[in-house]
Amino acid sequence: MNEEIRNLNPKALWNKFADLNAVPRPSKKEERVIAFMKDFGKSLGLETLEDEVGNVIIRKPATKGMEDRKTVVLQSHLDMVHQKNNDTDFNFDTQGIEMYVDGDWVRAKGTTLGADNGLGVATIMAILESNEIEHPAIEALFTIDEETGMTGAKGLKGGLLKGDILLNLDTEEDDEIGVGCAGGVDVTATGTYSQTEAPKNGATYHIKVKGLQGGHSGMDIIKGLGNANKLMNRLLFATKEFMQLAKLEGGSLRNAIPRESVATVVVSSEEKFLLAFDEIRSEINSEYKSLEPNLSIIAELNEENFAKVMTDEAQRNFFNAMNAAHNGVYRMSPDIEDLVETSNNIAKVMVADGNIKIECLTRSSVESSKDVLANALTSTFELAGYKVKLAGDYPGWAPNMDSPILKVLDSLYQKMNGEKANVAACHAGLECGILGQNYPEMDMISFGPTIKGAHSPDERASISSAQKYWEFVLEILKNIPKK
Repeated sequence: MNEEIRNLNPKALWNKFADLNAVPRPSKKEERVIAFMKDFGKSLGLETLEDEVGNVIIRKPATKGMEDRKTVVLQSHLDMVHQKNNDTDFNFDTQGIEMYVDGDWVRAKGTTLGADNGLGVATIMAILESNEIEHPAIEALFTIDEETGMTGAKGLKGGLLKGDILLNLDTEEDDEIGVGCAGGVDVTATGTYSQTEAPKNGATYHIKVKGLQGGHSGMDIIKGLGNANKLMNRLLFATKEFMQLAKLEGGSLRNAIPRESVATVVVSSEEKFLLAFDEIRSEINSEYKSLEPNLSIIAELNEENFAKVMTDEAQRNFFNAMNAAHNGVYRMSPDIEDLVETSNNIAKVMVADGNIKIECLTRSSVESSKDVLANALTSTFELAGYKVKLAGDYPGWAPNMDSPILKVLDSLYQKMNGEKANVAACHAGLECGILGQNYPEMDMISFGPTIKGAHSPDERASISSAQKYWEFVLEILKNIPKK
């Protein structure tokens, strides 16, 4: 099936992408892809090194006639988001991604595709391997763990790179030139709760929310898509008088809008519970009928018996906290049109055996606004009696509209396409802001091919866009300014 991908143009790019996607590369489990990349660099006879946190750097001298140009850092991250449909049998730790062509799109069978940021990695590999592409001296920087903490970028020490310009290949619209991005912080609430005996002769029901689109918790947050954890809490809150919660599991990754949630409840009055459930389900379906056409909300009678459930007080605290915790866009940028400044994604919720854990990712391009929202979430969860930990804090990337490399890309794009590029900041987290802390003089820019549905099993990469992007990359390398 992946042979079909290898015959796409540009072949150099798609072949490297197919090679890369054969290697399992979960965030925080990048040992195999690190070894793969080091072997690749050494097989080309190029200087190849791994730093102390696992980033891989491969250096390639300038081609003939380009020795007087500034050194360019080509940068992408090795890890990928792992999401799959519930009915897909797939092990991300052992299997390569199964791809297929669907019209102008490359997709994966029931899983994320890994185009984020695999197409960037494949681009750099193709350039390193080529004996025909004109380019200045190159430092290829392959970072690790971008998707779950950006620890690779954080751990890269100053002075290791010598480049003057950094091209980050992680933007997902081919008409966009990225000049800024949001920072982020992980907000995690944990707590314990009292349990009581389940109602005698109570009926056990599984409540399931599924079929939501999900997607990137930064780029897609503006769409107002359904969050399975918030929708589940609405269902539970509306039926709380007739049931008690035994177990809950919703969402999977901080940087993915949760698509599915499953709760187990013990019902004291089936008739009243189902009546209230049908009423709130109708409300939600009506609200989301255009945004989430595949949304499914069901309550299934189950033979499973649960001896213990939440006490009334614990249940009230949990439902109230989930109601009050902000999810979605918090503030739009007052300076850049249509840019989300600050948001929160209630990404993952676990309730079982007397323990609660709620995982959020708060993003903002303004540090003070990020702090305000993180503090609001902290206050909400602490009022419910939970402990809150803030971790993984990383800065945003402030736009520099006077950037020399921006002028190069802006001019080239217009010349090649007959229209101006969309020069913009994004609400996703890029590594440029972090890398800029240790390399403040490096001129940075971000761009890439069109990728839709990142961080979800609907992820897809445009074939025609990849061709357009590849030609843009080659022209940029030819036009890097002199030292």
